[in-house]
Amino acid sequence: MPNQCSGCRDGEAFELPFSMAFQPIVDVNSGTIFAHEALVRGLAGEGAGSILNQVKDDNRYAFDQQCRVKAIELASKLYDPNDNVKLSINFMPNAVYEPRACIRLTLATAMKTGFPVDRIIFEFTESEQLDTKHVLNILRTYRDMGFKTAIDDFGAGYAGLALLTHFQPDIVKLDMEMIRGIDIDRVKRTIVKHTLGMLEELSIVPLCEGVETVEELKVLRDLGVSLIQGYVFAKPRFEGLAVPTKTQDLLAKAA
Repeated sequence: MPNQCSGCRDGEAFELPFSMAFQPIVDVNSGTIFAHEALVRGLAGEGAGSILNQVKDDNRYAFDQQCRVKAIELASKLYDPNDNVKLSINFMPNAVYEPRACIRLTLATAMKTGFPVDRIIFEFTESEQLDTKHVLNILRTYRDMGFKTAIDDFGAGYAGLALLTHFQPDIVKLDMEMIRGIDIDRVKRTIVKHTLGMLEELSIVPLCEGVETVEELKVLRDLGVSLIQGYVFAKPRFEGLAVPTKTQDLLAKAA
């Protein structure tokens, strides 16, 4: 690959400091937290856009690496070491030159902080057109190393179904545009219902994000979805772990 591992060699730092917020992913079947997703924020809690707008081709690698480090370092301080709650970290495939080389800092940070690698989920969004072979190499390598993998915003990206024909991740996160207003939109219900059936046949766990209302939650529960993320449970908490609204209380309202 051209300029392979130039980011590794140069060691260029992402100069704009940033932090993370965490949003819970709830298993509504057990009423427990399955994972927290680490979300980029400014140092004063500013939205992700204030940081992501500064990511360019020449600092993408450094930013991606620092996101992993920051997420693991914060999670290691916030998480209860005795439970098995996962940590979901977004990564940029175009910032990964060679998977085994570019994972070294992640592994070193996990070892330094004592955060178990089998509790880490790597998820990516197809926000730009990607080299499918490169993405597949990353996902397969991460799986071989014991990490969980996830496709984010499924239904809104470039590859979507084509990628699933070559690789089945552990989790697929259905794009929030498929979820918003699903309780009043027959077309969305139909699309989501059949998408869930496909994922079940492929042994992929569905996760619905962007769930904001009890009515949306009820429809998704009726469709058999167990992993839910969204404001209906909790907004992201800056440098902390949000305590979600009690699942049983919400389900009682949705009954």
